Amino acid sequence: MDLFEYMRSANMEKEAPLAARMRPRTLDEVVGQQHIIGKDKLLYRAIKADKISSVIFYGPPGTGKTTLAKVIANTTSAEFTQINATVAGKKDMEEVIEKAKDLQGMYGRKTILFIDEIHRFNKSQQDYLLPFVEDGTIILIGATTENPYFEVNGALISRSIIFELKPICQEDIKELLKIAVTDTERGMGSYGATIDEDALDFLADLSGGDARHALNALELGIMTTQRAQDGKIHITLEVAQECIQKRAVRYDKNGDNHYDTISAFIKSMRGSDPDAAVYYLARMLYAGEQVAFVARRIMICAAEDVGNADPMALVVATNASLAVERIGMPEAQIILAQAAAYVACAPKSNASCEAIGAAMQEVERTGNLPIPTHLQDAHYKGAAKLGHGTGYKYAHNYPNHYVEQQYLPYELSGREFYQPSGNGYEVKIREHMKRIREEARIQENADQNS
Repeated sequence: MDLFEYMRSANMEKEAPLAARMRPRTLDEVVGQQHIIGKDKLLYRAIKADKISSVIFYGPPGTGKTTLAKVIANTTSAEFTQINATVAGKKDMEEVIEKAKDLQGMYGRKTILFIDEIHRFNKSQQDYLLPFVEDGTIILIGATTENPYFEVNGALISRSIIFELKPICQEDIKELLKIAVTDTERGMGSYGATIDEDALDFLADLSGGDARHALNALELGIMTTQRAQDGKIHITLEVAQECIQKRAVRYDKNGDNHYDTISAFIKSMRGSDPDAAVYYLARMLYAGEQVAFVARRIMICAAEDVGNADPMALVVATNASLAVERIGMPEAQIILAQAAAYVACAPKSNASCEAIGAAMQEVERTGNLPIPTHLQDAHYKGAAKLGHGTGYKYAHNYPNHYVEQQYLPYELSGREFYQPSGNGYEVKIREHMKRIREEARIQENADQNS
């Protein structure tokens, strides 16, 4: 490193955002994540012993994935190299691998390659790393906000240990903020700032477990607040509220939290809990989820989980979908809330869902069984001569507009797919079907005896 590069690095470190400057340098400085770096945990022991193997750190933003990689960099005797998958390409990896081979061959020294945002690499880029992880040329440390089981190649997953980082708890974030306010070496201690307890609580709460978000807000508050008459900068609740205008919501439309939230939303409607359904709806809308996507999920739930127990549920859900397309946000949230609450409160039945599932399995098992001749079309050319339609009984010519005859293929005679539940309108459906079938049998017996 020449003098100019050294000065540039020194200036960047000095002028870096507070969250970067406050990043822990040792394991003992790390706050939170005790479930993986507690003193009796595998990762703690591996880092302390400098025996780290390939790992993938997975978790929401601001929970310490890069921090742990930096801690490893500060404690290991191995060569530590970092690249970011958002800007790096195969050429960058080739250079790292060549250098790693040289270090291993000449000095017997290992190389740790830290890839931030590893999920950004495509399959071929990830495949390129595989043989070098396999033979120990590099020790891979990957960091990702996405579920690695979806976004990282299975071969790399099988050769790595997955560590999931959790959102940092409020008490830990408050401790970080207190340190940042008073630390004169890396924090804001030289500014002579103080922070009120209620401001600490507010920042820790609204950061949503993201330490970076909380530290950025604190730095903004200290840098933009005038000194009081006592010469100090006072971070009050009002200042903190100005620094975080909107709660940080962990919600990536293509990531885990997206699927977790929509899953909770659907399960709340299915479970007849309108309060939870509206709450998860609010979380999705607050984070900017597309209203059309939410409306589609409500329609599916209305058909799958309510079904004919309340046929109006699908009508409400479908009309809500049409309405939100015409109206848009913010008023669309009212329509979606009405539909979600209706579906949640409606009597439930998955009988029609079970019916089509069983029927699909039967079709897969038995294939195209012959359709009974009397049900076949008699209108196309030559069909009548083949006997198609012969013997068909027109239901409207019979009492209750019902007549017993073979509708299923003969091989499936007596098979029941749709079995109405004992909930809601399906009670009436079940009673109706039972009544017309019994009356039809009575009439048939009477006709035979006459």
